[in-house]
Amino acid sequence: MSKTLLYGATKIDETNSAYAPVESLAAFQWKNRVFVLFADKDNARAARQENQLLADRSALDERDMVVLKVSGVGVRPLFGAADGLDSEAIRRDLEVPDVGELAAFLVGKDGTVKLKVSEPITNGELFAIVDSMPMRAAETLKPDN
Repeated sequence: MSKTLLYGATKIDETNSAYAPVESLAAFQWKNRVFVLFADKDNARAARQENQLLADRSALDERDMVVLKVSGVGVRPLFGAADGLDSEAIRRDLEVPDVGELAAFLVGKDGTVKLKVSEPITNGELFAIVDSMPMRAAETLKPDN
């Protein structure tokens, strides 16, 4: 199983002169954490990941998460609202493997990649990573509005 934890790291832009957020997902920056799942619809591992994530919608909502599935040239929101996203731009920005391969990315509210996996990740692992982020820790200290 391949997991790359990039917590505290950021995606470096093409010029390598600055750290930059994922541009294709800029609409979510400072509002949502985005879990992007790449796979064709007949990929059993992707289906397992999708079903597992959607089984705990309240935890996704509590963490301000949006879940997107990129399959072929389409982008479909599985949880949360998303409009007008370009699958090719997302693939390019996240440097995703070939179409058909499973890959998943967690993009933080700051717009940077926090996790990359090539196998399904459990909700417990995913939420533990999110909950360990400084911004999430600060959110849990705020009283509900």
